[in-house]
Amino acid sequence: MSTVDELRTIALSLPETIERTSYGNVGFRVKNRLFARMRTEDVLVVWCASEFEKGALIASEPDKFFTTPHYDGYPAVLVWLSKVDRTELRELLIEGWLARAPKRVLAAHAADLLPSQE
Repeated sequence: MSTVDELRTIALSLPETIERTSYGNVGFRVKNRLFARMRTEDVLVVWCASEFEKGALIASEPDKFFTTPHYDGYPAVLVWLSKVDRTELRELLIEGWLARAPKRVLAAHAADLLPSQE
């Protein structure tokens, strides 16, 4: 189970990330590109690399991941924050950050966030 405080700690540990309100809720941006935000008290919106990845997450664990018609056509998945642990939350936020970071920011920091290929 993850909390908004854990979300904030993890998100703000990512390079060049700032916290800014989005639709009245907590949101996180990399160079002004939103990559995650709270939608409700327990629902997080996080960007994915693709709609395929979004679909795979939903198909693999529909009790944790879902979507609504509002997000159809967008590579963003809804997550029950209370149903993901801290490790999974960190992975989701890193993927969202990687999906939304501008190219030069990505080039400068992606190696620090991606698992090593050893």
